[in-house]
Amino acid sequence: MPEGDSIYLVATQLNRALSGHPLTASDFRVPAHATADLTGRRVLETVPRGKHLLTRFEGGVTLHTHLRMDGRWQTFQPGERWRSGPAFQIRVVLGTGNGTAVGYRLPVVQLLRTAEEHRVVGHLGPDLLGPDWDAAEARRRLLADPRRPLGAALLDQHVLAGIGNVYANELPFLAGVTPWLPVGDLPDPDELLDGARQLLDANRLRPGHVTTGDPRPGHRNWVYGRARRPCLRCGTPIRTAKHDRERAAYWCPRCQHGPAPTG
Repeated sequence: MPEGDSIYLVATQLNRALSGHPLTASDFRVPAHATADLTGRRVLETVPRGKHLLTRFEGGVTLHTHLRMDGRWQTFQPGERWRSGPAFQIRVVLGTGNGTAVGYRLPVVQLLRTAEEHRVVGHLGPDLLGPDWDAAEARRRLLADPRRPLGAALLDQHVLAGIGNVYANELPFLAGVTPWLPVGDLPDPDELLDGARQLLDANRLRPGHVTTGDPRPGHRNWVYGRARRPCLRCGTPIRTAKHDRERAAYWCPRCQHGPAPTG
């Protein structure tokens, strides 16, 4: 599932192709909205909210989409051939005189009133890339259950909106603790939250999730995806196991302190 910085980049691309222009093409290929036609409505903006996308149109209508694991938005210049996937995977087509956005394999496609956006994103915690970021509320939610493992808390979108499995592994490494450390034992929760914001902000306009400062392949992340490879800091082989909802966890047994699976 994409991280919040990837969703921010998608929103930027959708805004570049659509915002400020009236729709010349409106095609919803999902049963719930197969008869919907927004042709002629001006696209106001696409707003990222955690891992959700809210595309707003004049007249108080919003398109809510979520990529989950397999969804993807692709934008094309006027007249450019669509080359990103077979037609049967297309769920939404939005076109203007400035460009076309095609949504492939989107698992969530929902039209709703803009005034009712809270129904689909109101449950989210503070958005790490949002203009209304609230550090105090984020800290409160993170520490609400002091016994909860750090990795599980970071992945909970009710706590923080925008963190996926890459950052749920990289942030504990940068904090020097394992993903299984109870959040109540964090040495500096504020430093971790500030680091999370900095990482997502640094990556919000580029593909990939560089956490080491080195964009070369194989050097972008400290531990994520590096099972059995040497730690970039100390050389110890990176270990892997499962954590929240059977997601893969990675950690360096030398650089990170705290509970960890045995065996």
